[in-house]
Formats: sequence, structure tokens, C-alpha cells
Amino acid sequence: MNILPRSIKAFQRIGEENALTVLARSVELAAQGRDIINLGVGQPDFNTPEHIVEAAVKALRDGHHGYTPYNGILPLREAVARRTLFTTGTEISPDNVMIMPGGKVTMFAAIMMMGEPGGEILYPDPGFPIYRSMIEFSGAKPVPVPITHANNFSFNAEQTLSQINENTRLVIINSPANPSGGVAPRGEIAALVKGLESLPHVAILSDEIYDTIIYDGHKHVSLLEFPSIRDQLIVLNGWSKTWAMTGWRLGWSVWPDHLCDDIRKLALNGWSCVNASAQYAGIAAIDGPQDDVQSMLAAFDHRRGRIVELLNRLPGITCSIPKGAFYVFPDIRQTGWKARELASRLLEESGVAIVGGPDFGILGEGNVRLSYANSIENIERAVGRIGKFLSR
Repeated sequence: MNILPRSIKAFQRIGEENALTVLARSVELAAQGRDIINLGVGQPDFNTPEHIVEAAVKALRDGHHGYTPYNGILPLREAVARRTLFTTGTEISPDNVMIMPGGKVTMFAAIMMMGEPGGEILYPDPGFPIYRSMIEFSGAKPVPVPITHANNFSFNAEQTLSQINENTRLVIINSPANPSGGVAPRGEIAALVKGLESLPHVAILSDEIYDTIIYDGHKHVSLLEFPSIRDQLIVLNGWSKTWAMTGWRLGWSVWPDHLCDDIRKLALNGWSCVNASAQYAGIAAIDGPQDDVQSMLAAFDHRRGRIVELLNRLPGITCSIPKGAFYVFPDIRQTGWKARELASRLLEESGVAIVGGPDFGILGEGNVRLSYANSIENIERAVGRIGKFLSR
């Protein structure tokens, strides 16, 4: 007899992140001797900058082996506050900063705080799949906010506000966005903020994990720049993308005063604290030289132009140029393929790992996501294989 989770219905509702499933299958095929080019996973292909690694090594040698405060060591929270002031012009208190074991934990905490049966949570679709998964796990109703090519892969403020009602508990926005690379313009963000000012019962989760990966002279617009919604606002950020630290599992979030005790309780019950040496590495990342960050951004920008150029040469594929992150989200409808089937066949038959659009939401059909966090050589090889597959 199998032992089942007590809340079996909740666990039946929980989803997955298929990009990691694709990664696991890619590793399995590579272990069989297959030549696999992975454009599926959202992970920088660069090593963590050396001065950051050395800061972690020094912390270990200096004896930082024990528990830290539940919200992170004060020097790291102060570093986050300094960075926030520098990047957004907004002053925040280190007391409102929460150091997290990665970015997903902030999503989990915010959605579990706000989600309940009878409540509704708005989330971007297509968007990061964990949003909807956690909303359904919480018992709340997931309400997709369309992220469309016609709107440059940004939300429309008027439409988003029209979807809010008395049952709405939380609105999630993500800019720069996964999977589309869309960047919400300041005007659209300002219009959304204006509407949310009069809806104090609605919390806002702003996922800003790609805030530095933005192109063509655009500047990231953080919701922290709008003081009128500060009491409603939770901001998610971290080290994974900007400093190529995905495996360090280190993130931060900013919380309003009235939720700080709630997130404290979740931390004490859930993860206690974050790895000590990783936190010292986080200080080095923020306060140290940013040359490697700029080099990575320049490489991503070069790859962005190349992958869009190559994809637009393929029969039945149309790809717009993304404004941020390191993904393209081309339209494949004219190929005649369904997105998931095409992604599966490309991996198994051509050795190219990508992710089908429906894995990012019910509105993702007709698109696939490719990550250009890979070398130009591999991008060219991968798109060449896709072209040969489609020509068959």
C-alpha cells in the first residue's frame, strides 16, 4: 500500500518546469554518446566570475560555516539596498530585504501567502511555468494575463486591470520576461501602477530577475520606482542570471513592512537561512568589478542578433528580436507543427533541445523558446539542424 500525501488533491494540481525536464533528457542522451546542443535551459553558459568564487572560498576558510540570520547577513542586505539605490534611484531599508535560496522561493512565499480557495491570482501567459503551478497548488484560481506578440510581448495595462475583481489577491508581472524576452515600457507600467493604487487589497509580485539583461539602450523599470504601491509590492531578484550563479541558489526579495513578519515565519519554518559562504560571494558580486557582467551582456547581445537572423531564414518561422533576457520565442505556426511535438522530435531526432510554448502557458501554442545562453557556434549548428529537420 502506497503512502499518499494528505493533501493529495493539491499535489495533483502542482506542475513542473519542463525546461529542466528537457535538460535531464538532454543529459541522458548525451550520456548515450549523442551530440546534443542545448538551447532549452535558461542558464548562462559562463562561469561565475573568479572574484566571486574566491570570496566564497575565503568565507569558508575564515570559518563562516554556521547558521546565519533568517533574512541574511546584514552586510549582504546592505549591499542589496545599495544596488537598488544605484539601479533604480530608490532607497530601501535592509530590514525589508530578504535573502532567499534562489528566486523560486520568493514566488512560492508570495503565492502561498496570497493564494487561497476563492481567491484569484493574475499571472503572465506565456510566462514562467512555476507561477501557474504554485497558484493552483495554493488553491487559488489562476487568471492568465495575455502576453502577446502584437503588444511586443508585454502586458496591456488596461486589459490587466479589467481582469481584477474583489477576489483578486495578487498580480504577477515579469519584465524582462521569460520566455519571450519582452520588456514592458514605462508607460504601460505607470498605467498599471495608477490603476493598482486604488486597489489596496491587491498585492503585486514583480519578478525582476533579468533586470540587467536588457538591450538597445533600454533601461529596466523597477516597480520599486513607484512609491504609491510600496505597501502592496513584493520584488523578486537575485544573482543567478546577472552573475551566472544559477547553482549557488542565491536570491533576494524586497517586502513591505506589514509582510516582513509573515516572511520571517515562513523562513523559520521552511529554510532557516541561506548558505553562509554563498552570501559572502553575493557581496562580492554586487560590490566587486562588473566587467564580467558587461562582457556577458555584450555576448548575449551578439548572439541575440545572430539567432534572430538565422531563425528568420527558416521556412515557416518568424522571430522578432527580444528586448531583454536571453530567449527568443519564434512563431512556428506556418511550419504546420504543434510546439511540443516539434520540440520533442528535434531533441530525439536532431539533437537540439528547445522548449515548446505551451510549457509556458495555455497561450504559448504556436511558439517555441530557444535560449541563446550558448555559444555562437552552437547556435549556428542548432539552427542549421532545425532547418534540415523542417526541410524534410
